[in-house]
Amino acid sequence: MIQAPELKHFVTLYVEVAPPQEIGVSLHGERRVIPITGGTAKGHGWQGKVLPGGADYQLILTPRMAHLDAHYVIELDEGERIYIHNKALRVATADVTNKLKQGIPVDPECIYFRCTPVFETSAPNLQWITERVFIGTGIRRPDLVELQIFEVL
Repeated sequence: MIQAPELKHFVTLYVEVAPPQEIGVSLHGERRVIPITGGTAKGHGWQGKVLPGGADYQLILTPRMAHLDAHYVIELDEGERIYIHNKALRVATADVTNKLKQGIPVDPECIYFRCTPVFETSAPNLQWITERVFIGTGIRRPDLVELQIFEVL
């Protein structure tokens, strides 16, 4: 049997968000756009900031399940930039989902929130992140999203 891969912590992200832009129920589900206004990134031996201008494009498929599709940029203290495309699945009871939509704090243990970020960069010293698989877990707070991202070894 092949051994299961290990995980190595890559970065903790605190992604600050503005109030959602509610589109409403459309053909595929309830659409929302959550503007990204800033934040911080802390890795091992490096740090940076989340640049304003990105967004999380949410599709609430059922009262329990949402697909999240975030696009944003982090800038490291040395000036390198990393584009992040982060897809996520968030599942909770209908009551917890409604509280999240209203910006009411909820216990993170009540939510299944997993993501699969993909990174792009032009920085030569960071090219390795474009050649790896990453997974993460998240916590949605009223004005930010906390993400723990891990490299799959």
